[in-house]
Amino acid sequence: MDRNSNIKSPSALVSLIPLAVLVIFLALSIKLFGGDAIAGGSQLSLLAASAVCSAMAMGIYHRKWSVLEDAIVENMRNATPAIIILLMIGMIAGTWMASGIIPSLIYYGLKILHPSIFLPASCVICAIVSLLTGSSWTTIATIGVALMGIGRAQGFEDGWIAGAIISGAYFGDKVSIMSDTTVLASSTAEVPLFKHIKYMMFTTTPSLIIALTVFTIAGLTATTSASINTGEIETALLNAFNISPWLLVVPILTGALISRKLPAIITLFASATMAAIAMIIAQPEIIPQIAGEGLNPAMAAFKAVVISSTTDCSILTGNTLLDDLVATSGMGGMMDTIWLITCAMCFGGVMYGSGMLSAISQIFLRIARRTVSVVGSTVTSGLFFNLTTGDQYISIILTCNLFRQLYDDRDLERRLLSRSVEDSATVTSVLIPWNSCGMAQSTVLGVATLTYLPYCIFNILSPIMSVVVAAIGYKIYKRSKNEE
Repeated sequence: MDRNSNIKSPSALVSLIPLAVLVIFLALSIKLFGGDAIAGGSQLSLLAASAVCSAMAMGIYHRKWSVLEDAIVENMRNATPAIIILLMIGMIAGTWMASGIIPSLIYYGLKILHPSIFLPASCVICAIVSLLTGSSWTTIATIGVALMGIGRAQGFEDGWIAGAIISGAYFGDKVSIMSDTTVLASSTAEVPLFKHIKYMMFTTTPSLIIALTVFTIAGLTATTSASINTGEIETALLNAFNISPWLLVVPILTGALISRKLPAIITLFASATMAAIAMIIAQPEIIPQIAGEGLNPAMAAFKAVVISSTTDCSILTGNTLLDDLVATSGMGGMMDTIWLITCAMCFGGVMYGSGMLSAISQIFLRIARRTVSVVGSTVTSGLFFNLTTGDQYISIILTCNLFRQLYDDRDLERRLLSRSVEDSATVTSVLIPWNSCGMAQSTVLGVATLTYLPYCIFNILSPIMSVVVAAIGYKIYKRSKNEE
């Protein structure tokens, strides 16, 4: 900035100090709170690191607070659409569940399970559920747990089962319009959401195809015991919901809206509205359970829509695993993530306003000459931040902020940045034992991170595929060109 033009800039080594403070505080938070660090510990760590950065910038390099504040405000302005989309995602998560849309998809998906196709089917089921819910964590903690039990009963090794579940869940999470990591990566890199998802398919699709091929071969060659009856789960779904293929009309219409390239916020709101109408029509028995007894039908329906859209909503199915799956938190469940984004924007803002982010990026500027080295550096950075910060959200934000200017200087489209970040920071987090994702999934599935790591084919291939596609030069666009 002009008012700082005559002020000494921080060196790359000094600029790493706030980052080191962040890593230390995050390590302490994760050690104390585990996967619950996102509920407060991670946010406080970001604010502490922001304070250290601000103190250094103002005390040592004489930056004005107004400069740092302007950078924070600009970061927050860029994050506002993501926050609105996250609220819409929470609304969809609740209405799609209470309307029976997701339970219907799970019901039909479970019917295809058989030992010979169990591994690829598990991957596909988790991919579908995660795609529709936008949450790999929810998918793994619910349907993933059920699939672990089925797979063990059929005689599959824990590593293979967990690898198929995690591969599918993170594929769906990565390309879902309802995924907070997908929204976060696209918004931080300032790329339209649907454009970001479409561009990811060039690396994500080959990775999934290879993963499914591996799981298919492994399933056909594995020696397993007799198949297990999934009738208990199916019966619980039928007892709790009115399962119907007609409910799949809502996902189909949502897909049609996406294909028309409407703004994400409009598409998400329209989808949630359709799901709310479907709940009133298809699930009249569930409405009193959500809204409570003693209300007239119109008031009960309105209250049920409000509760499922905005706050905790539980539906009893008679099956513990399904009870966990159909329990949603609506828009309220997104507040921890929104809180984290807000604090991360503060940290990114002061790092940028102080000149420290630019100083660190100069290291990569010297080594990233060709497109493949730019992408390779981005992928490496995403993995590095997952290893050091222990949180995929922070890894996404830091990597996007660090490389944004570099991609502009190389005249590369920002969607290459957002894709590279997702190919690394999003999917590798679950492979690291001390990362919040790795700890959470290991605990939920009852399988050590290092046990399932070699079998998470999709997660391992994604960062490699990102570099390979860049090396080939396929669909790599300059900023002056338009994809269409």
